[in-house]
Amino acid sequence: MAFSHPDSQRRFYAQTASNTPSTASLLPPSARGTQGVQAAFARAPLSLRTQPSMTSLNDSPYHIQIISLPLLLIHIQQFSLSPDPQSWGADISPNHPEPDDFLHNPDPRRDRKSDRGGSVLTYRGLANLGCLVFLAVGLVTLFAGYPIISYFTKNSLSNAGGFNVGGINASGQIPSIPNNFGVVDVDTPASAHTIKSFADGSEWQLVFSDEFETENRTFWPGDDPYWEAVDLHYWQTGDLEWYWPDQVTTRNGALEITLVHQSMNNLDYVSGMISTWNKFCFTGGMVLASVSLPGSNNVTVWTMGNLGRVGYGASLEGMWPYSYDSCDVGTAPNQTHNGGPAAALTNGDPYNGDVISYLPGQRLSRCTCKGESHPGPMHGDGTYVGRSAPEIDIFESQVTGTPLQGSVSQSAQWAPMNAAYTWKNTTGNFDIPDPDTTVLNPYIGGVYQQATSGVTITNQSCYDLNSGCFATYGYEYQPGFSADGGYISWITNDAVAWTLDASGMTADPLTEIADRPIPQEPMYLIANLGISPSFQEPDFEDLTFPTTMRIDWIRVYQPKNAYNVGCDPKDFPTAAYINEYLEAYSNPNLTTWTSDYGQPFPKSSYLGQC
Repeated sequence: MAFSHPDSQRRFYAQTASNTPSTASLLPPSARGTQGVQAAFARAPLSLRTQPSMTSLNDSPYHIQIISLPLLLIHIQQFSLSPDPQSWGADISPNHPEPDDFLHNPDPRRDRKSDRGGSVLTYRGLANLGCLVFLAVGLVTLFAGYPIISYFTKNSLSNAGGFNVGGINASGQIPSIPNNFGVVDVDTPASAHTIKSFADGSEWQLVFSDEFETENRTFWPGDDPYWEAVDLHYWQTGDLEWYWPDQVTTRNGALEITLVHQSMNNLDYVSGMISTWNKFCFTGGMVLASVSLPGSNNVTVWTMGNLGRVGYGASLEGMWPYSYDSCDVGTAPNQTHNGGPAAALTNGDPYNGDVISYLPGQRLSRCTCKGESHPGPMHGDGTYVGRSAPEIDIFESQVTGTPLQGSVSQSAQWAPMNAAYTWKNTTGNFDIPDPDTTVLNPYIGGVYQQATSGVTITNQSCYDLNSGCFATYGYEYQPGFSADGGYISWITNDAVAWTLDASGMTADPLTEIADRPIPQEPMYLIANLGISPSFQEPDFEDLTFPTTMRIDWIRVYQPKNAYNVGCDPKDFPTAAYINEYLEAYSNPNLTTWTSDYGQPFPKSSYLGQC
């Protein structure tokens, strides 16, 4: 091989024209066969070979190797192959089998099963078919089935609540008070952030307040963080009105509940009831409300234990008005067992056969058998803590005396009950600082409750039809038994009206019951305006409609070393139990736990059911 100067190019050398094929072969002589292996060279047309080039070879920028003709022929002899495979020694006869013959040569005998089509019932076939069916069903369900299923299973919207306690209402509203989400209202003046205890003069801290300064608040379920109005008939006290959330709003810096003479749901009156059930609760402390009263009866601001929801009868059966933590006949139906005690069968309610109780028994008593449904907790001896929904009333307004004048009944309701409903109202067990304005209520109970009540004359100017001024009502209390220092002091016109000590509700050997503690359950707030002949016969001739109860503010205080706010405290839990039986707390049409709701009372060790 020779190399030229870098500026030179490969040279083409002339070749004598000839039709004789080349005899060069790359195969060894043994593989050449009888026929000579020939390699033909392709040549350009002679006309092209004889035409002069228009470009000088010296003008090329490439470096070209110049190969001599003899050397080129040697390369051709080494790599040129004959177009006939037989000359390579390959057997290409039709009878010679090759590995891929089955692809080209059909065999009727070998392929008879395949030619008949085989079977579709193969694993692969079924898998393919199943996949197609699944996709088809999915598409039909998505575009046809889902709308149909959604139509028949959707939750109908109502103003009675959403998908959980509190929930959202039909308009999709959620609690929202701009810039005012705290438990203590930002509008509460700093001077009201502490207060002196009426009992011992110690300074207590504000833990909850609502000043109602935001205009036109609404209280349908979900509208407010702490309050919720009900949509129901309060049949428990035989009310003549339907409670409707639109009757509750805020105006001119006060909460307003308005009673109107208007037909709704076969009743002749419409009013409102509002509560903080399962949203705000407190245990121990002081609650105060500044109220301007209307000129009608059954105006109530009160509290109840969170395990019972006001107006929802199923949640209250066997719960209200118990406050009891003993295992004895006091937990039994009608407060009797095996025909006794005798004091439970005489000198009771004269309108109901003189028996003292028609209550079904304490549903969540200390006698509850282990393994039965109970919210807990448990005592050290393995028995459950007796649980209930007790009631303490801040006030119930009424008109009494000669001449008639406005007053309020401030009371607590109890079960089980003393013989003849007579609690131990002796010196040291209660106190009335001003007998000229407060007296013990002559009503002491009936088959559904025992009452400890004082009646106090109100400020006669602080009524809707008079000056409309506000007066302060409330109570201060210490939960527990006499040994715990338990007491309730009711407040009217910013002063203590009367005090009940826990020693007034100690054991009664006549009815064979033990001490009843000052309520230890987490308590929530309630306010309502209604008409009920079972409380006091209405004077329809002198009643004026519409009439409105106005609440300027509500505040709750507690000792600085005894903060206990919440509806699910560790020592008296409620959340898990309420969630387990949520329908009883969300459906007002369920009036009883057993008959309507279909739930049994837990088994009782006292009744021999464990």
